[in-house]
Amino acid sequence: MSKHAVNLGWILFILLLVTACVWRSDRPNTSANKPLSEPAIETPSSNYISDNDQGDFKVDHRAFKSAKFADIDAKVRNAKLLEKAADKLNAALTLPRDVTLRTAECGRVNAFYTPKEPSVTVCFELMDHFYKVFRSSGESSDEAYTQMFDAVRFVFLHEVGHALIDLYALPITGNEEDAADRCSAFINIEYLGKDGVDAVLAAAKAFEIDSKRSGRGRLDLADEHLLQEQRYYNSLCMLYGSDTAKYQYLVTDKILPAERAGRCQSEYSRSKNSWTSLLEPFRRK
Repeated sequence: MSKHAVNLGWILFILLLVTACVWRSDRPNTSANKPLSEPAIETPSSNYISDNDQGDFKVDHRAFKSAKFADIDAKVRNAKLLEKAADKLNAALTLPRDVTLRTAECGRVNAFYTPKEPSVTVCFELMDHFYKVFRSSGESSDEAYTQMFDAVRFVFLHEVGHALIDLYALPITGNEEDAADRCSAFINIEYLGKDGVDAVLAAAKAFEIDSKRSGRGRLDLADEHLLQEQRYYNSLCMLYGSDTAKYQYLVTDKILPAERAGRCQSEYSRSKNSWTSLLEPFRRK
């Protein structure tokens, strides 16, 4: 492996330490999918040059109002997950402005990137939602917590993907929400080993359970996010495409339809090549 590939791999591995997407669950309409006052997307006036390093990733733990979030907040703070992530990201990437990594009580099940600030926020409500989703599938309390944090890793990386697309003015020719999902899946699978695979599987499981618990209405079809069922199969396709022999059980056990599986290797390869090329110019020299 070349030195260039090793360096880029290290950068992407660092991104894994930040653990999203706006979660489309338990909502009567698409507005529940947005932060309370989400600003319009701002288009950068010019392409960002990697030598123009004028910002850092910073951390903000917002106080919670509901006592039920105390345990989740304590676990995140004690592990210094956001602080460690910010340190690694700052050592790896240059930024045109500060980006805040935040946990907060939001009043709804959500996670989001806010371009005006800019910041990435994962809500305690989303973490609690994941815990309940996995408990509803028959998991023990301890296992539900484990899968919750796995799913949060996927979600956080999804939102970091949105941040990078915005701050670096990256060209995305398709659906940005799908691109951010694939960014998260690729980085988890390629650079975090078993923990990353667990994150993709936990997110896929949550997508599947959510798809069965809620109906599909007109606003769901109009939403910029793919349907939960589609996100479920896309996540599995990324995993299978990364190593068809290792994850053959997904096809053998008829979890992933054979008709889709036949295209997954090329889908994964395109996603991997695209994100590797897009992030390369912004490595810290």
